Amino acid sequence: MKGNRTMAETKKTLNKNSNVYTIIYSAVIVIIVAFLLAFVSSYLKPAQDENVALDKKKQILAALNLRDLTNEDATKLYKEVIVSDDILDESNTVAEKGAQGGENCGFKLNSADYKAGKLALYVCNVEGKTKYVIPVYGMGLWGPISGYIAIDDDKNTVYGAYFNHESETAGLGSEIKDNKSWQDQFVGKHITKQGVEGIALAVKKKSEVKDPTVECDAVTGATLTSDGVSLMLKEGLGKYIKFLNEK
Repeated sequence: MKGNRTMAETKKTLNKNSNVYTIIYSAVIVIIVAFLLAFVSSYLKPAQDENVALDKKKQILAALNLRDLTNEDATKLYKEVIVSDDILDESNTVAEKGAQGGENCGFKLNSADYKAGKLALYVCNVEGKTKYVIPVYGMGLWGPISGYIAIDDDKNTVYGAYFNHESETAGLGSEIKDNKSWQDQFVGKHITKQGVEGIALAVKKKSEVKDPTVECDAVTGATLTSDGVSLMLKEGLGKYIKFLNEK
């Protein structure tokens, strides 16, 4: 009888129609799924990190007017072109010197480091000439935008530019990334201008462009995104003003 009562109690305890059973079952399933997701994420992370790094290299090369590269060519060319990925402090003094094919210093920095005053500077060699690439970060209409500005060794003439975004409107704000001809208009522009304090390079409506040496046309129909790019250039490049003024 004692054994029968135990079996009955056990059946009652494991009543699949009870709320307790449903809660326990759900909790177990959640734990198993969470474990599997964590395992898959951990397993895939090296490949994901590698893809992110490769995309970053392609963006830097795009700013140097080196585009439409295969993954293999981009990896190889990046190692050849990037002389060092330095880290500057807020006073624009080199805090950490990078190395050829730079991936271990400035390359590892992100927007959070940038806001904290740790600034990446890519020293490059393109066809025997020194170029510098500066990363910039800002906000567009719907989310973060970013870019890389390549400049000549005079530290004032734009050699090339590449912009990126996370969620701008397709066909409008997204043009800052998708429209190469829009990015190309930055080539040859000046970053600073005599008589203008700080950064003179800006994006304005076509009807408002007065000095084409420092001003670029905005994206048609994307005023707020264009304003975001302009502010990003002013504030982002402004962080490097001491470096840019050193001739």
